[in-house]
Amino acid sequence: MRRGNETGRSRFHGPVSALVAEEVIAVGVAAGLDAVGVAPAKPFDSTRSTLLERRDQGLHGGMAFTYRNPDRSTDPSHTVDGAQSLVVGALGYRNSAAPAPNRAVGRVAAYARSNHYAKLRDALGQVADVLRDAGYKATVVADDNALVDREAARRAGLGWYGKNSNILLPGRGSWFVLGSVITTAVLEPSNPVLDQCGPCRRCLDGCPTGAIVAPGVVDARRCLAWLVQADGDFPLEFREALGDRIYGCDDCQEVCPPNKMAESNGVGAGEGLDDDTAWVDLVELLASDDDELMARYGRWYIPRREPRYVRRNALVALGNSGRGTDPDVVEIVQRYQADPDPMLAGHADWAARQLGLDSVELV
Repeated sequence: MRRGNETGRSRFHGPVSALVAEEVIAVGVAAGLDAVGVAPAKPFDSTRSTLLERRDQGLHGGMAFTYRNPDRSTDPSHTVDGAQSLVVGALGYRNSAAPAPNRAVGRVAAYARSNHYAKLRDALGQVADVLRDAGYKATVVADDNALVDREAARRAGLGWYGKNSNILLPGRGSWFVLGSVITTAVLEPSNPVLDQCGPCRRCLDGCPTGAIVAPGVVDARRCLAWLVQADGDFPLEFREALGDRIYGCDDCQEVCPPNKMAESNGVGAGEGLDDDTAWVDLVELLASDDDELMARYGRWYIPRREPRYVRRNALVALGNSGRGTDPDVVEIVQRYQADPDPMLAGHADWAARQLGLDSVELV
Protein backbone atom coordinates (compact mmCIF):
# COMPACT_ATOMS: atom_id res chain seq x y z
CA MET A 1 0.00 0.00 0.00
CA ARG A 2 1.32 3.44 -0.86
CA ARG A 3 2.15 5.56 2.19
CA GLY A 4 0.97 9.16 2.56
CA ASN A 5 4.05 10.49 4.35
CA GLU A 6 7.55 9.51 5.41
CA THR A 7 6.55 8.39 8.92
CA GLY A 8 4.96 5.24 7.48
CA ARG A 9 1.42 6.03 8.65
CA SER A 10 -1.50 5.00 6.46
CA ARG A 11 -2.05 7.32 3.51
CA PHE A 12 -5.44 8.24 5.04
CA HIS A 13 -3.96 9.73 8.23
CA GLY A 14 -2.09 12.94 8.93
CA PRO A 15 -2.01 15.80 6.41
CA VAL A 16 -4.16 14.84 3.44
CA SER A 17 -2.79 15.50 -0.03
CA ALA A 18 -4.20 15.70 -3.54
CA LEU A 19 -2.77 12.22 -4.10
CA VAL A 20 -4.99 10.85 -1.33
CA ALA A 21 -8.04 12.38 -3.03
CA GLU A 22 -7.00 10.72 -6.28
CA GLU A 23 -6.73 7.38 -4.53
CA VAL A 24 -10.17 7.74 -2.97
CA ILE A 25 -11.55 8.60 -6.40
CA ALA A 26 -9.83 5.51 -7.79
CA VAL A 27 -11.66 3.36 -5.23
CA GLY A 28 -14.97 4.70 -6.55
CA VAL A 29 -14.03 4.06 -10.17
CA ALA A 30 -12.88 0.54 -9.33
CA ALA A 31 -16.23 -0.02 -7.59
CA GLY A 32 -18.04 0.73 -10.86
CA LEU A 33 -18.77 4.45 -10.76
CA ASP A 34 -18.51 6.22 -14.12
CA ALA A 35 -17.24 9.47 -12.63
CA VAL A 36 -16.05 10.54 -9.18
CA GLY A 37 -15.08 13.93 -7.77
CA VAL A 38 -14.47 15.65 -4.46
CA ALA A 39 -15.97 18.83 -3.01
CA PRO A 40 -15.65 20.63 0.33
CA ALA A 41 -18.54 19.85 2.67
CA LYS A 42 -19.46 23.50 3.05
CA PRO A 43 -23.13 24.54 3.23
CA PHE A 44 -24.83 25.06 -0.16
CA ASP A 45 -25.97 28.56 0.74
CA SER A 46 -27.06 29.63 -2.74
CA THR A 47 -28.93 26.35 -3.25
CA ARG A 48 -30.75 26.81 0.05
CA SER A 49 -31.88 30.28 -1.03
CA THR A 50 -33.07 28.91 -4.36
CA LEU A 51 -35.05 26.10 -2.72
CA LEU A 52 -36.77 28.52 -0.37
CA GLU A 53 -37.52 30.99 -3.15
CA ARG A 54 -38.98 28.36 -5.47
CA ARG A 55 -40.97 26.79 -2.66
CA ASP A 56 -42.45 30.21 -1.84
CA GLN A 57 -43.37 30.62 -5.52
CA GLY A 58 -45.09 27.23 -5.55
CA LEU A 59 -42.71 25.86 -8.18
CA HIS A 60 -42.09 22.75 -6.08
CA GLY A 61 -45.65 21.65 -6.79
CA GLY A 62 -45.99 20.07 -3.37
CA MET A 63 -42.81 18.03 -3.78
CA ALA A 64 -41.17 17.34 -0.42
CA PHE A 65 -37.81 15.70 -1.06
CA THR A 66 -35.02 18.29 -0.62
CA TYR A 67 -37.67 21.03 -0.31
CA ARG A 68 -38.93 19.51 2.94
CA ASN A 69 -35.97 20.69 5.01
CA PRO A 70 -33.62 22.94 3.02
CA ASP A 71 -31.46 23.57 6.08
CA ARG A 72 -30.67 19.87 6.17
CA SER A 73 -30.48 19.12 2.44
CA THR A 74 -28.02 21.95 1.80
CA ASP A 75 -25.67 21.37 4.75
CA PRO A 76 -23.71 18.08 4.88
CA SER A 77 -22.88 18.62 8.56
CA HIS A 78 -26.54 17.95 9.41
CA THR A 79 -25.90 14.35 8.30
CA VAL A 80 -22.29 13.90 9.45
CA ASP A 81 -21.06 15.97 12.35
CA GLY A 82 -17.70 17.51 11.51
CA ALA A 83 -18.08 16.83 7.76
CA GLN A 84 -15.13 18.07 5.73
CA SER A 85 -15.48 16.58 2.25
CA LEU A 86 -17.95 15.08 -0.20
CA VAL A 87 -16.90 12.23 -2.47
CA VAL A 88 -19.49 12.41 -5.24
CA GLY A 89 -20.19 9.63 -7.72
CA ALA A 90 -22.15 9.27 -10.95
CA LEU A 91 -23.43 5.96 -12.31
CA GLY A 92 -24.70 5.69 -15.87
CA TYR A 93 -28.17 4.32 -16.50
CA ARG A 94 -28.97 5.01 -20.16
CA ASN A 95 -30.52 1.94 -21.74
CA SER A 96 -31.82 1.47 -25.25
CA ALA A 97 -35.43 0.36 -25.21
CA ALA A 98 -36.84 -2.18 -27.62
CA PRO A 99 -39.64 -0.91 -29.87
CA ALA A 100 -43.05 -0.78 -28.22
CA PRO A 101 -44.95 -4.06 -28.58
CA ASN A 102 -48.16 -4.06 -30.58
CA ARG A 103 -50.51 -3.82 -27.62
CA ALA A 104 -51.56 -1.25 -25.03
CA VAL A 105 -48.35 -0.48 -23.14
CA GLY A 106 -47.05 2.22 -20.83
CA ARG A 107 -43.55 3.67 -21.02
CA VAL A 108 -41.11 3.80 -18.09
CA ALA A 109 -38.35 6.42 -17.93
CA ALA A 110 -34.83 5.06 -18.32
CA TYR A 111 -33.69 5.72 -14.76
CA ALA A 112 -36.61 3.71 -13.32
CA ARG A 113 -36.21 0.55 -15.41
CA SER A 114 -33.79 -1.00 -12.95
CA ASN A 115 -32.68 -0.31 -9.39
CA HIS A 116 -29.71 1.82 -10.42
CA TYR A 117 -29.60 3.47 -7.02
CA ALA A 118 -28.85 0.12 -5.36
CA LYS A 119 -25.76 -0.21 -7.56
CA LEU A 120 -24.83 3.41 -6.88
CA ARG A 121 -25.13 2.99 -3.12
CA ASP A 122 -23.09 -0.21 -3.21
CA ALA A 123 -20.26 1.52 -5.07
CA LEU A 124 -20.34 4.55 -2.79
CA GLY A 125 -20.44 2.17 0.15
CA GLN A 126 -17.09 0.75 -0.92
CA VAL A 127 -15.65 4.28 -0.86
CA ALA A 128 -17.16 4.85 2.58
CA ASP A 129 -15.68 1.58 3.86
CA VAL A 130 -12.17 2.66 2.87
CA LEU A 131 -12.60 5.98 4.65
CA ARG A 132 -14.05 4.32 7.76
CA ASP A 133 -11.23 1.78 7.83
CA ALA A 134 -8.86 4.76 7.93
CA GLY A 135 -10.63 6.13 10.98
CA TYR A 136 -12.90 8.73 9.42
CA LYS A 137 -16.67 9.09 9.59
CA ALA A 138 -18.32 8.37 6.24
CA THR A 139 -22.01 8.19 5.32
CA VAL A 140 -23.59 7.43 1.93
CA VAL A 141 -26.45 9.68 0.78
CA ALA A 142 -28.28 9.25 -2.53
CA ASP A 143 -31.81 9.98 -3.76
CA ASP A 144 -33.14 11.01 -0.36
CA ASN A 145 -33.82 14.18 1.60
CA ALA A 146 -30.31 14.41 3.05
CA LEU A 147 -28.52 16.33 0.28
CA VAL A 148 -29.16 18.03 -3.06
CA ASP A 149 -27.27 15.48 -5.17
CA ARG A 150 -26.98 17.64 -8.28
CA GLU A 151 -25.41 20.55 -6.43
CA ALA A 152 -22.94 18.18 -4.77
CA ALA A 153 -22.02 16.84 -8.22
CA ARG A 154 -21.54 20.33 -9.62
CA ARG A 155 -19.30 21.32 -6.71
CA ALA A 156 -17.29 18.13 -7.14
CA GLY A 157 -16.52 18.99 -10.75
CA LEU A 158 -18.54 16.17 -12.32
CA GLY A 159 -20.44 18.49 -14.64
CA TRP A 160 -22.53 21.59 -15.07
CA TYR A 161 -26.24 22.38 -14.78
CA GLY A 162 -28.07 21.98 -18.04
CA LYS A 163 -30.99 24.28 -18.74
CA ASN A 164 -33.32 21.42 -17.79
CA SER A 165 -31.61 21.50 -14.33
CA ASN A 166 -29.92 18.11 -14.83
CA ILE A 167 -26.17 17.72 -14.40
CA LEU A 168 -24.33 17.19 -17.69
CA LEU A 169 -20.97 15.38 -17.63
CA PRO A 170 -18.50 16.64 -20.25
CA GLY A 171 -18.60 14.42 -23.33
CA ARG A 172 -21.03 12.02 -21.64
CA GLY A 173 -24.33 13.81 -21.11
CA SER A 174 -26.85 13.49 -18.31
CA TRP A 175 -27.96 9.85 -18.19
CA PHE A 176 -26.58 9.35 -14.68
CA VAL A 177 -27.79 8.86 -11.11
CA LEU A 178 -25.84 10.78 -8.47
CA GLY A 179 -24.89 10.30 -4.85
CA SER A 180 -22.26 11.21 -2.27
CA VAL A 181 -20.18 10.01 0.63
CA ILE A 182 -20.09 12.65 3.36
CA THR A 183 -16.87 12.25 5.32
CA THR A 184 -14.74 13.90 8.00
CA ALA A 185 -11.62 13.30 5.87
CA VAL A 186 -10.09 16.44 4.38
CA LEU A 187 -9.63 15.76 0.67
CA GLU A 188 -8.35 18.01 -2.10
CA PRO A 189 -11.37 19.24 -4.12
CA SER A 190 -11.76 18.54 -7.83
CA ASN A 191 -11.74 21.31 -10.42
CA PRO A 192 -15.14 22.73 -11.44
CA VAL A 193 -16.62 22.33 -14.94
CA LEU A 194 -17.74 25.38 -16.88
CA ASP A 195 -21.22 25.70 -18.38
CA GLN A 196 -21.19 24.32 -21.92
CA CYS A 197 -24.84 24.72 -22.95
CA GLY A 198 -24.30 28.04 -24.70
CA PRO A 199 -27.42 29.39 -26.46
CA CYS A 200 -29.05 25.96 -26.89
CA ARG A 201 -32.63 25.76 -25.63
CA ARG A 202 -33.80 22.44 -27.04
CA CYS A 203 -34.81 21.11 -23.63
CA LEU A 204 -36.97 24.17 -22.99
CA ASP A 205 -38.66 23.87 -26.38
CA GLY A 206 -38.89 20.07 -26.21
CA CYS A 207 -40.73 19.81 -22.89
CA PRO A 208 -44.25 18.53 -23.69
CA THR A 209 -45.89 20.73 -21.04
CA GLY A 210 -43.59 23.77 -21.03
CA ALA A 211 -42.45 22.89 -17.50
CA ILE A 212 -38.97 24.40 -17.98
CA VAL A 213 -40.09 27.97 -17.51
CA ALA A 214 -36.58 29.49 -17.68
CA PRO A 215 -33.05 28.09 -18.03
CA GLY A 216 -32.52 25.87 -15.00
CA VAL A 217 -36.00 26.53 -13.59
CA VAL A 218 -38.57 23.71 -13.64
CA ASP A 219 -42.16 24.24 -12.55
CA ALA A 220 -43.01 20.90 -10.93
CA ARG A 221 -46.71 21.68 -11.32
CA ARG A 222 -46.27 21.11 -15.05
CA CYS A 223 -43.51 18.46 -15.02
CA LEU A 224 -44.78 15.03 -16.04
CA ALA A 225 -41.96 13.31 -14.16
CA TRP A 226 -43.30 14.81 -10.94
CA LEU A 227 -47.01 14.63 -11.74
CA VAL A 228 -46.91 10.82 -12.07
CA GLN A 229 -45.56 10.81 -8.48
CA ALA A 230 -47.91 13.42 -7.04
CA ASP A 231 -51.05 12.49 -5.15
CA GLY A 232 -54.62 13.35 -6.07
CA ASP A 233 -56.13 13.36 -9.55
CA PHE A 234 -53.76 13.62 -12.51
CA PRO A 235 -54.28 17.20 -13.79
CA LEU A 236 -56.85 17.15 -16.57
CA GLU A 237 -54.95 19.71 -18.68
CA PHE A 238 -51.87 17.46 -18.87
CA ARG A 239 -53.45 14.04 -19.40
CA GLU A 240 -53.09 14.01 -23.17
CA ALA A 241 -49.53 15.31 -22.86
CA LEU A 242 -48.71 12.34 -20.63
CA GLY A 243 -49.09 10.12 -23.68
CA ASP A 244 -48.03 6.56 -22.95
CA ARG A 245 -45.86 7.39 -19.90
CA ILE A 246 -46.68 5.76 -16.59
CA TYR A 247 -43.50 6.69 -14.70
CA GLY A 248 -41.00 9.43 -15.41
CA CYS A 249 -40.33 11.48 -18.54
CA ASP A 250 -37.11 11.56 -20.59
CA ASP A 251 -38.02 14.16 -23.22
CA CYS A 252 -35.71 16.95 -22.04
CA GLN A 253 -32.79 14.51 -21.99
CA GLU A 254 -33.60 12.85 -25.29
CA VAL A 255 -33.44 16.16 -27.19
CA CYS A 256 -30.23 17.32 -25.43
CA PRO A 257 -27.32 17.63 -27.94
CA PRO A 258 -24.62 16.43 -25.48
CA ASN A 259 -26.64 13.26 -24.89
CA LYS A 260 -27.13 12.72 -28.61
CA MET A 261 -23.44 13.34 -29.26
CA ALA A 262 -22.35 10.94 -26.53
CA GLU A 263 -24.60 8.22 -27.92
CA SER A 264 -23.45 8.75 -31.51
CA ASN A 265 -19.82 8.57 -30.37
CA GLY A 266 -20.46 5.33 -28.55
CA VAL A 267 -19.73 6.77 -25.12
CA GLY A 268 -23.29 6.81 -23.81
CA ALA A 269 -23.66 5.87 -20.16
CA GLY A 270 -24.91 2.62 -18.79
CA GLU A 271 -25.30 -0.96 -19.88
CA GLY A 272 -28.27 -2.73 -21.43
CA LEU A 273 -30.67 -4.62 -19.20
CA ASP A 274 -31.08 -8.40 -19.30
CA ASP A 275 -34.77 -7.91 -19.91
CA ASP A 276 -36.49 -4.92 -21.42
CA THR A 277 -38.47 -3.09 -18.78
CA ALA A 278 -39.20 0.06 -20.74
CA TRP A 279 -42.73 -1.09 -21.54
CA VAL A 280 -45.47 -2.25 -19.18
CA ASP A 281 -48.59 -4.07 -20.37
CA LEU A 282 -51.36 -1.74 -19.18
CA VAL A 283 -54.17 -4.29 -19.17
CA GLU A 284 -52.01 -6.72 -17.18
CA LEU A 285 -51.05 -3.97 -14.74
CA LEU A 286 -54.64 -2.92 -14.19
CA ALA A 287 -55.70 -6.54 -13.68
CA SER A 288 -53.05 -7.11 -10.97
CA ASP A 289 -53.85 -7.02 -7.27
CA ASP A 290 -52.13 -4.74 -4.77
CA ASP A 291 -49.48 -7.24 -3.72
CA GLU A 292 -48.53 -7.98 -7.32
CA LEU A 293 -48.28 -4.28 -8.15
CA MET A 294 -46.10 -3.43 -5.18
CA ALA A 295 -43.87 -6.46 -5.70
CA ARG A 296 -43.13 -5.28 -9.22
CA TYR A 297 -43.23 -1.49 -8.90
CA GLY A 298 -42.78 -0.85 -5.20
CA ARG A 299 -39.30 0.64 -5.63
CA TRP A 300 -40.88 3.55 -7.52
CA TYR A 301 -41.95 6.60 -5.55
CA ILE A 302 -45.68 6.00 -5.02
CA PRO A 303 -47.68 8.48 -2.92
CA ARG A 304 -48.33 7.01 0.53
CA ARG A 305 -47.34 3.62 -0.95
CA GLU A 306 -50.85 3.27 -2.39
CA PRO A 307 -51.04 1.15 -5.60
CA ARG A 308 -54.06 3.19 -6.74
CA TYR A 309 -51.65 5.84 -8.05
CA VAL A 310 -49.91 3.37 -10.36
CA ARG A 311 -53.36 2.41 -11.64
CA ARG A 312 -54.31 6.07 -12.06
CA ASN A 313 -51.30 6.64 -14.33
CA ALA A 314 -52.04 3.46 -16.25
CA LEU A 315 -55.64 4.54 -16.91
CA VAL A 316 -54.46 7.87 -18.35
CA ALA A 317 -51.93 6.09 -20.57
CA LEU A 318 -54.62 3.63 -21.64
CA GLY A 319 -56.90 6.52 -22.57
CA ASN A 320 -54.13 7.82 -24.81
CA SER A 321 -53.44 4.43 -26.41
CA GLY A 322 -55.95 4.74 -29.27
CA ARG A 323 -56.98 1.11 -28.72
CA GLY A 324 -60.70 1.55 -28.20
CA THR A 325 -61.48 -1.48 -30.38
CA ASP A 326 -59.31 -3.88 -28.36
CA PRO A 327 -61.76 -6.04 -26.34
CA ASP A 328 -59.28 -6.43 -23.45
CA VAL A 329 -58.89 -2.67 -23.24
CA VAL A 330 -62.66 -2.12 -23.37
CA GLU A 331 -63.24 -4.69 -20.64
CA ILE A 332 -60.63 -3.27 -18.23
CA VAL A 333 -61.76 0.34 -18.75
CA GLN A 334 -65.37 -0.58 -18.10
CA ARG A 335 -64.39 -2.55 -15.02
CA TYR A 336 -62.66 0.52 -13.59
CA GLN A 337 -65.59 2.76 -14.45
CA ALA A 338 -67.46 0.78 -11.81
CA ASP A 339 -64.57 0.84 -9.33
CA PRO A 340 -65.49 1.90 -5.78
CA ASP A 341 -62.50 4.27 -5.70
CA PRO A 342 -63.87 7.58 -7.08
CA MET A 343 -60.44 8.65 -8.35
CA LEU A 344 -59.99 5.50 -10.40
CA ALA A 345 -63.58 5.52 -11.66
CA GLY A 346 -63.15 9.13 -12.74
CA HIS A 347 -59.92 8.43 -14.63
CA ALA A 348 -61.55 5.41 -16.25
CA ASP A 349 -64.44 7.61 -17.42
CA TRP A 350 -61.90 9.98 -18.96
CA ALA A 351 -60.11 7.07 -20.65
CA ALA A 352 -63.44 5.79 -22.02
CA ARG A 353 -64.20 9.19 -23.57
CA GLN A 354 -60.72 9.37 -25.09
CA LEU A 355 -61.17 5.89 -26.59
CA GLY A 356 -64.65 6.62 -27.94
CA LEU A 357 -66.34 4.20 -25.56
CA ASP A 358 -68.97 6.59 -24.22
CA SER A 359 -71.75 4.85 -26.06
CA VAL A 360 -70.51 1.32 -25.36
CA GLU A 361 -72.79 -0.42 -22.88
CA LEU A 362 -71.16 -1.59 -19.66
CA VAL A 363 -70.69 -5.34 -19.63
